[in-house]
Amino acid sequence: MKTPLAQTTDAGSWWLIGAMALVCFAVSFNLGFHVRPASMTPLGIGLVLLYAGYAIGSRTGRARLANGAIAFLQMTLFTAIGVVLSYALAAHAAPLWDDVFAAADRRLGFDWHAIFAVADRSPALLWIGGVAYHSLTLQMIVCIVALAATDRIGTLRTTVAAAILTGFATILISAFMPALGNVFDPAAYHLLWPSVAWIEQDMLLGLRDGSWRTVDLTQLMGIVSFPSYHATLAVILAWAQRDLRGWRVAATVWAGVTILATPLFGGHYGVDVLAGLAMAVLGLAVAPGLARLRANVQENPRATAGQAG
Repeated sequence: MKTPLAQTTDAGSWWLIGAMALVCFAVSFNLGFHVRPASMTPLGIGLVLLYAGYAIGSRTGRARLANGAIAFLQMTLFTAIGVVLSYALAAHAAPLWDDVFAAADRRLGFDWHAIFAVADRSPALLWIGGVAYHSLTLQMIVCIVALAATDRIGTLRTTVAAAILTGFATILISAFMPALGNVFDPAAYHLLWPSVAWIEQDMLLGLRDGSWRTVDLTQLMGIVSFPSYHATLAVILAWAQRDLRGWRVAATVWAGVTILATPLFGGHYGVDVLAGLAMAVLGLAVAPGLARLRANVQENPRATAGQAG
């Protein structure tokens, strides 16, 4: 079911992006971070093109183009600011929670050595899971295009608000509960791919000890372990496409595969994924209100002004 367009705005998502930018600046101040100049060009060009798409769509009355472009613009800004913010928070080097998360996994019955061994003997499942895990950005692109093309703009705005809200919350939680992740050495296995946690461990340690302070905007990497944003976003995207006939089943199944693959390819603990699922539920409960922020003011400014007086 479509969320009525007139009852939603982009304001809530813009407020969240602004808040993230302010927090990022405050947290990064005096940490010695510097951006590699050449890496700013691709991001800048992308942002200009997206804004141009929005402007063209607005001026020519092509609402689907305008709203799709603004969704991409918001998600691009959120990603760039969010990753840099996660770097800055990691640089403050709060005590690691890996022992706590590993112990919680054991209490929940997760035997990762056995799980890794089984996965190492399943090449077909490994490829399916690996492709699903690493396709999350593509899943977001498909979701935005599908919702914009079918004129589900209210749902699109709610989805973007949920994605940004949960991402922001996830990054802030990582400041107090950082972890290196459920790291395993792929050399000990025959077929297992190196997990993101394995690939990024040197960078994360460098952030914590002060030796890594150069930001390359063309190679932004997610470093948050708890909660798992991969699990959160997969649920949000499946929810967003629940009314798309002929696609909702595929989107839901692909999201499920992504979630199951997250511990293996992301190097996440089981509790990371469970927390990510809970975050998605909370985000989807709050996001509709964010997507309606200022909608009443825009629909009936005189009535609102009268009430304010």
